[in-house]
Amino acid sequence: MRGDHLPLRRVDHIKFIVGNARQSAYFYRNAFGFDVTAYAGLETGMREEAGYVLQQGKINFVVASPLHRDHPDNQRLALHGDGVKDIALEVDQVADAYEATVSRGAVGVTEPTRIEDDNGVYEYATIETYGDTTHTFVNHDAYHGVFSPGFQSLDPARYSPSTRRPVGLKAIDHIVGNVELGKMDEWVDFYKQVMGFSQYIHFDDNDISTEYSALMSKVVQNGNGRIKFPINEPAKGKRKSQIDEYLDFYSGPGVQHIAMSSAGIIDTVTSMLANDVSFLSVPQTYYDTLPERVGEINENMARITELGILVDRDEEGYLLQLFTKPVEDRPTLFFEVIQRHGSRGFGIGNFKALFEAIERDQALRGTL
Repeated sequence: MRGDHLPLRRVDHIKFIVGNARQSAYFYRNAFGFDVTAYAGLETGMREEAGYVLQQGKINFVVASPLHRDHPDNQRLALHGDGVKDIALEVDQVADAYEATVSRGAVGVTEPTRIEDDNGVYEYATIETYGDTTHTFVNHDAYHGVFSPGFQSLDPARYSPSTRRPVGLKAIDHIVGNVELGKMDEWVDFYKQVMGFSQYIHFDDNDISTEYSALMSKVVQNGNGRIKFPINEPAKGKRKSQIDEYLDFYSGPGVQHIAMSSAGIIDTVTSMLANDVSFLSVPQTYYDTLPERVGEINENMARITELGILVDRDEEGYLLQLFTKPVEDRPTLFFEVIQRHGSRGFGIGNFKALFEAIERDQALRGTL
């Protein structure tokens, strides 16, 4: 079985470097319904950065900000703005995962490290991936604290759980990376050769294109299929694609969007709209032929249309999805809400409508 040399359990957490961690935690709490569960900073003995842990379902985000002018992540913020620094992967044995990947060509950042405190032992190690994004292998089987050493349970006076408005997000479905023209295959090979992933699906510029722009994408997944990473690169077109725009404003490769699953996308999107989350919209004409194209679905088609949710069907079932607009002032990071009914695809039938919607926003920004 592919991936046996690197058994991965799941995406443990995603770490964002942001300009103001407290404000970012407030945003993800109020807009996306996360519970802010832990804090690390000056008051907990952390002198270099402040961080907050946000949790919802099986999703864990960490938002962190440097506390001093000489912190290396200040340069990262100047270069990228707010964005994803690390995709942490839970493993059985940190040292084995690190040694297996480095021996196959990965560049090590942090060798296997054990941190002990009154709550037990936390183990981690880090390697490089595309751009300056990293993967950290973590194991916290023997750690019983709120997250990791240095973090403490949050004072309810700072973010009261009683005022959180949950939206029903359940788990990470996939995480999409954008890389430069000509680099997609290089990073697909990295995940196959170094991480033991296999290629799951391939989309070319015939699948993902409009009158003006196009991109290419390959999806890799780990041995148990729980972790999926689509890798995008721009393709030649008449105008600047969304990938070109991202690479320009992010100043290089990085995480473009994070897809999070919901057991009830209608309720989730309704709640997120009430929380003032902005979503991409498609023309009403998309829905004129939708019942004929996807057939019968369990959800109310009138509500699907009203909320602007996209639907696609393949031989295994159907899925529903909706994409937020960028959550930063730079047109970089955004999120996807997805609900699957058997389908394991990525909504190929929606690609044209989705990318035309993105292009309309690009035109407003003057970047198309």
